[in-house]
Amino acid sequence: MIEKINKTGDVKKLNIQEQTQLAEEIRKYILEIVSNNGGHLASNLGVVELTIALHTVLDLPKDKIVWDVGHQTYVHKILTGRKEALKTLRKLEGIAGFPKTNESDTDCFNTGHSSTSISAALGMARARDIKGENNQIVAVIGDGALTGGMALEALNDAGYSRTRLTVILNDNEMSISKNIGGINMLLSKLRTKRSYTKSNISIKKFINKIPLVGKPFVKIVQRVKRSIKQLIIPKMFFEDIGFRYLGPVDGHNIEELERMLRISKELDGPVLIHVLTKKGKGYKIAEENPDRFHATAPFDIETGKPKYKKSADYSKVFGDKLIELANKNDKIVTITASMRDGTGLSEFAKKFPDRFFDIGIAEQHAVGLAAGMAKEGVIPVVPIYSSFYQRAYDQVIHDVAIQNLPVIMCVDRAGIVGADGETHQGTLDMAFFRLVPNLTIMAPKDFKELEEMLEFAINLKKPVVIRYPRGGEAKEKFEKCEELKLGKAEIIKKGSDISIIAIGKTVARAKKIADMLEKEDINAEVINARFLKPLDEEVIKKSIEKTKKVITIEDGTTINGLGTAVKELIIKEKLEEIDIQTFAYPDEFIKHGTVEELEKIYHQDVKSIINKIDIEKIKENQAIGENRKQKVSTR
Repeated sequence: MIEKINKTGDVKKLNIQEQTQLAEEIRKYILEIVSNNGGHLASNLGVVELTIALHTVLDLPKDKIVWDVGHQTYVHKILTGRKEALKTLRKLEGIAGFPKTNESDTDCFNTGHSSTSISAALGMARARDIKGENNQIVAVIGDGALTGGMALEALNDAGYSRTRLTVILNDNEMSISKNIGGINMLLSKLRTKRSYTKSNISIKKFINKIPLVGKPFVKIVQRVKRSIKQLIIPKMFFEDIGFRYLGPVDGHNIEELERMLRISKELDGPVLIHVLTKKGKGYKIAEENPDRFHATAPFDIETGKPKYKKSADYSKVFGDKLIELANKNDKIVTITASMRDGTGLSEFAKKFPDRFFDIGIAEQHAVGLAAGMAKEGVIPVVPIYSSFYQRAYDQVIHDVAIQNLPVIMCVDRAGIVGADGETHQGTLDMAFFRLVPNLTIMAPKDFKELEEMLEFAINLKKPVVIRYPRGGEAKEKFEKCEELKLGKAEIIKKGSDISIIAIGKTVARAKKIADMLEKEDINAEVINARFLKPLDEEVIKKSIEKTKKVITIEDGTTINGLGTAVKELIIKEKLEEIDIQTFAYPDEFIKHGTVEELEKIYHQDVKSIINKIDIEKIKENQAIGENRKQKVSTR
């Protein structure tokens, strides 16, 4: 059947039996590609039938589907003429792992972060009404994404607006109440009364004490209550705020899904279809380990094991060091926005369950929560991916920085992350954090320095940002590591011909460049800035005055990072005749590809930087300097 799918609309030609066969073939096709390329597996295997039903009932691209997060659109891409292109998934110049409007007119909106689909879809629906058009607008959102405040804001507006819109809740956890948070409040006010709470607890304690049958009976009652809530509470909640609720419906029954979608097309106002799916559907290993196969590197299909051995990385080093520090200091807690494994907190969560808080996909709440904890004397450590910290920028400014609260914000996946592309590259964090007063901003050159920075931050008692990249440290090793002091840079190598100032992972690159220049008889001074803020103006100024030639290297954007800070210092100190080159990513969104490929494209690799350094000019300056020394000596 998959051979019959070559363009948008081809799936409409298949009967239900053929569509069912197509679903299984698509699963095998996606499994084969992701096992070779890496990518998001479990979520895509879970939405195969749902996507087929959507494409059968809707008329794309006239009708619009906005996919929340967007990592579950591999099936959608297959059904819209990109079957062969999917073999290039996440590769340089290949197809993206997320919806891209420049790939197909059936990708109506670019998505990469969660909780945005309902807002965008409602905007499209209102625009449709203003223009007097009559197409269908559908938002597909996962239950986990409903923990994001933006999704709830949009639901509130959509329900009130009475605008014709369909929201598909892809519930793959079988528990909407747990993910939304606060749904339990929609039960009767009786539950919130102290008398009810006390009696409920007393009954549980009494039954638990009954030999043999007590605890099993409590568990049965709890399961029954959850099942009742599953059927009743979503309907209450969504209909109370203005939606017509349909479901729950089996998300792997194409015929039933199509029936529900056709009903929704006939209804006025906002409709919510509650669809129950299983992440990893059809691949047993992913079904049993949906978290591990949410986003995966290439793996062996038979065993599910990675094809390449994973080496130590910054996230693991961070997590291990934090456990060591938490053993000594019981005030240390961690907060994650549904990224326990990705940020290296799995072991911390096991060892300190009462000091670990997973608050769902809600970065704003994560930082606000941390601020409240810090105000009361707790030490919150908040690791969030660089591109997701953007979502909590107001809380960083308003809740943390203004009050100068000691929240430790660990920015994982800083710099280029590679295959996930524009929405996930971490090139902007230094620029937007540097604007905020009261923040101390650090970046380690290697694992050891990350450990020292984490310990330093915990003792500093001020708001701190520590940024570090995805993956392991560079091959270039450092012989020493000077003691970490606030606002103090580290001189890796002394020199007189050129100053190379770098921060974070690029310090290793700077050292390698200096070694290569030495073969050209050019003596480079290498400075590990360590702190973007406060910048070590004294050390950097002294070096620049000496060499008159400086390059800066960083894995962020060219605007408002290390290069900008050094240029501001040159202007502030009125340093004259200084030749400066900055190496950073341009003022644009960086496409997907491997980190190494992107570094070469944007001239950030060692070879590109060497080629852009005017070696002949440096040698001319050396000769001029020697002549001056000789004249002084003669006098």
